[in-house]
Amino acid sequence: MTRFPLILTIFFLGGCTGSEWGWYVISPGTQSGRINLGFLLSGLGYTISVSILAMIFSIAIGLLFALLGISSNRAARWSNRAYVEFFRAIPMLVMVLWVYYGLPVVLGISIDTFWAGVLALALSDSAFEAEIFRGGIQSISRGQVEAADSIGLSYIDKMRYIILPQAIRRILPPLGNQFVYMLKMSSLVSVIGLAELTRRANELVVSEYRPLEIYSFLVLEYLVLIVIVSYFVRRMEKKMRADEHQH
Repeated sequence: MTRFPLILTIFFLGGCTGSEWGWYVISPGTQSGRINLGFLLSGLGYTISVSILAMIFSIAIGLLFALLGISSNRAARWSNRAYVEFFRAIPMLVMVLWVYYGLPVVLGISIDTFWAGVLALALSDSAFEAEIFRGGIQSISRGQVEAADSIGLSYIDKMRYIILPQAIRRILPPLGNQFVYMLKMSSLVSVIGLAELTRRANELVVSEYRPLEIYSFLVLEYLVLIVIVSYFVRRMEKKMRADEHQH
């Protein structure tokens, strides 16, 4: 699987000499091709930073609402359900547009494209994170919860030392999947003008009129990113399983 991006790279760049297909537009063998490649890759920083920040915020918000969802307080459980159903029902593209164009009007604030993208992605994803955390926490056996209560641990210590460490081991695969999903969905931020990978590709298509070649390179960029993320997620899973067996 890890060789697939390399094969695609060889295929794309190997075809750069075929002017019929127009691969010269991203050929590293010409000055204009190198400039175009640099332009396309310049969006990488925004794609990664938006995705990471949105994931961090969505995990924090999701964990908070997951704890409300397992609370014995009925109002807290209802607030969890309302939040999850509301944000799961809104398409992410709609959320991006509303946060950027609507939120400043509602709150009377100014928000740039970067933070609008982070906030929109985080809000949309946090509903899914809440369900992932809730499922992971509830999968811990009741006996361990009762044992923690019997030794007098507070709610915070019980979650910190007993429940969450075990739950995180179980939910790491879906969390990894959500980060892959976040990387892909970050492309939607291009509609509000953030110069991430997809926006850069769209801008270059307008000036070069070579959509096949440019969007093919865009596919390759996302593919490489996701393969790298998947590799590190699998390594983390193996490490956590090894640590669990040692204990």
